[in-house]
Amino acid sequence: MLNTQANTITQIFPWFKNWFDSVYYHKLYSNRDEKEAAKFIDELATLLPHRASVIDVGCGTGRHSKSLAEKGFQVTGIDLSSYSLQQAKQYKRENLQFFRHDMRKPFGRERFDVALNLFTSFGYFETREENMHVIENMHNALKPGGTLVIDYLNRYHTENHLVAKEEKEIDGIIYTIDRWTDEQFFYKHVQVEDAALAEFSGHTEKVAKFGLQDFEEMLTEYGFEIRDVMRRL
Repeated sequence: MLNTQANTITQIFPWFKNWFDSVYYHKLYSNRDEKEAAKFIDELATLLPHRASVIDVGCGTGRHSKSLAEKGFQVTGIDLSSYSLQQAKQYKRENLQFFRHDMRKPFGRERFDVALNLFTSFGYFETREENMHVIENMHNALKPGGTLVIDYLNRYHTENHLVAKEEKEIDGIIYTIDRWTDEQFFYKHVQVEDAALAEFSGHTEKVAKFGLQDFEEMLTEYGFEIRDVMRRL
């Protein structure tokens, strides 16, 4: 039984390093379809420079990168997950490429017009310093006057609508999901029950409770000027 109050879960590696490469992660979140991503990009593209060079930081399986490339943008997607990149590379084309890369490490200087960090692909790390490295790397990768777009969960909406426990069955696999928070993070523990496994497998997702004020502080520290804040549920 998971003790969410004691928060005694221990993982040898950072949660995202193993979980994002797990087939169970991709089965659990298989409802993230390309139509939803394309609709989001349709709206976003109207705000970006025409045919801009774009880096998609934490691109996952490449849904957003693909839609941008189809609109004529020059897109580079980076992600740490080998499994996700295998899926993404099926979309590879002349103006769309993917690389395995840790966003905490530099990925170029003044190379891109636009940097994207979408679908809460930020705030995974233990310390503010690690998260700040990502902000710094995105800043350095942008050309002077470049644009950064961060799509992050709404902290207060998430707190107020947290579903503490649920269970899903997908292809005969049982996923038991527990959610909780503390002062710094949102947690989601996913317990997997699969007849093919010798024992149950569990992973705990962990995302920082950053609000607008936190982003204002982090972004302005590296010289970003916030032009607009859009809220969507």
